[in-house]
Formats: sequence, C-alpha cells, structure tokens
Amino acid sequence: MINPAYFESLGNETLEFLSKAEKLKKEKNAVVLAHFYEPIEIQLAADFVGDSLELARRCKDLECEKIVFCGVSFMAETAKLLCPEKCVFIPAPDAGCLMADMIDENHILRLREEHPHASVVCYINSTARTKAVSDICCTSANAVKVASAVEGDEIIFVPDRNLGRFVAEQVPQKKFFFHPGYCPIHDNLKLEKVLEAKAEHPGAPVLTHPECQPEICALSDFVGSTSQILRFVAESEDREFIICTEDGVIERMRMLHPEKTFFNPDRETLFCEGMKKITPEMLIDTLENGVGEVFLDEGLRERALRPIERMLEIK
Repeated sequence: MINPAYFESLGNETLEFLSKAEKLKKEKNAVVLAHFYEPIEIQLAADFVGDSLELARRCKDLECEKIVFCGVSFMAETAKLLCPEKCVFIPAPDAGCLMADMIDENHILRLREEHPHASVVCYINSTARTKAVSDICCTSANAVKVASAVEGDEIIFVPDRNLGRFVAEQVPQKKFFFHPGYCPIHDNLKLEKVLEAKAEHPGAPVLTHPECQPEICALSDFVGSTSQILRFVAESEDREFIICTEDGVIERMRMLHPEKTFFNPDRETLFCEGMKKITPEMLIDTLENGVGEVFLDEGLRERALRPIERMLEIK
C-alpha cells in the first residue's frame, strides 16, 4: 500500500502525467506492466509492478487489447510469447539487456554438444532466440525450484554465471555447467563497497540479488529476487537496510516504507541505463500512438514459448 502522503509530495508535472496515462489506458483498453527497476514515475503509472516471474504470470491472465511493457526488450518479448493475440508494446524498443546480449542460440548448441546429457535451464533474462533452444526457463525468484525439478543430474545454466553458482549451492545433488554471462550492473558491485556500507551502518541487514558476485552473496543476510527482497523488507522489524540491487527497487521501498531507511552501497554502479530509458513522454506516446509494437515470427514464438510454459507449470 502506497502511503497517501507520497502522492502529496509529487510535483504537478508528475501528477498530470499520471492522470493522462490513466485516461489513455481506459480509452485504449491497455494495461501497463512495469518492472521494479523502472523510474518511479513509470512504476506509479503501471497497473502492475513486479519482477520477471510476477509479470510473466500476470500476462497470461490480462483482459485487455493492448499490453504496454515498461522494462527491457526481452520482457516485452516474453509478454508477446505468452499473449500472441494481444498487441504488445515497449515504449523504448532499444532498451536492451547487456546480459541477454552475451549469449545466442549458437552458444547453447555448443554447450549441448559438450554436455549431451544435461538439461538447459535458461534465465528469463534472455532473448526469444536463446529461449527457443533451451529446455526450461527460470527467474531469480524460482531458479532453485526449477533446477530441483528438472529431470536428470546435469544442468547447463545460461546465461548468468552468478545466479547459476548461487543455484548450484542450493542444489548440490546436480552437476552444473555455466555460460560465462553476467549482469554488469550487479557483477560490478565490489565487495569493498558493501563492507564500507556495513561499517557505516552496523546492524543493517544486507539484502542482495543473486546476480551479484558470490562473495557478496556469502556475507549477505538475505539473497533473493527483487520481489523477495521487497517482501523481506515489508515483514522485517529492522529499520535500516543495505540493498544490493538496482536502485529502482530502493526508490520503491522508500515510497512503500517511509518509516524505514535504505542504503545503496554504490548507486553509480547499481544503476541500469536500459531500465531507465522509458520516460513519461515515451509512455504517453506509446499509449496515444502505438509506438514500439513487438512482433515475433510465429515459428520462433512457438519454440520460445515452450520453456516458459514449462517454468510456469512448476508451482
């Protein structure tokens, strides 16, 4: 629940944008989805805000003609994979994911040749072409559950080596092979920055996304997806937290929990330019004029959909 006082702190320009977006959504029969890393104005304009798993599940149940996805390009692709009958848009079509660009289908085919008995678990932070040659997808929220459920004793985990190593620690009964991809935003966070934050704020729990390096995860009080970190904060009696993930999550926490204090150990590093590309003006333009529609080849869509559906079947 957003504190009503928060809206009172917003400027007239932001309030006008939110009002206009609400009006256009009704006129166009559109639903706006936004990731937690988006600018806070975009999150406020969205009908649903979540992490990759939450938003993927939302897509399947939406009753609307149009979906406007405020995130990076692979997220809008995923929405189109799940909802081929709907028009899907991304206000900034060039909002890419650096990690998703580190791998393509050829990398996976080579890994399959090297490890023919392994199942390919593909992090959802990947393109449709990468998903299409994988066995099952996962998100940071359900990766351990997916890896545990996959048949066989060997797993090729792509593309995030850090998330893969975190999952492997939780699923020791299986042998993992990793693609060397990573999220530069999380991977570039240095251990010394977190140690400095701990020294400056003694007693504040360290909450970390598993895309961070293993040594940071090891010293953290909690490691989880963005939604899991938000849930930890909501349920915790602590008043101060050190948050090791993208800064947009911290902005949301400050909005939802004004009585609590949040520290970013390195805001310059934990800032995703791709997630910050969508502006209020872009969102209005998409709602008004249909800018940034997503199209997928039907054969590719069918192949890429299968690993996502297998993921969603795991409860």
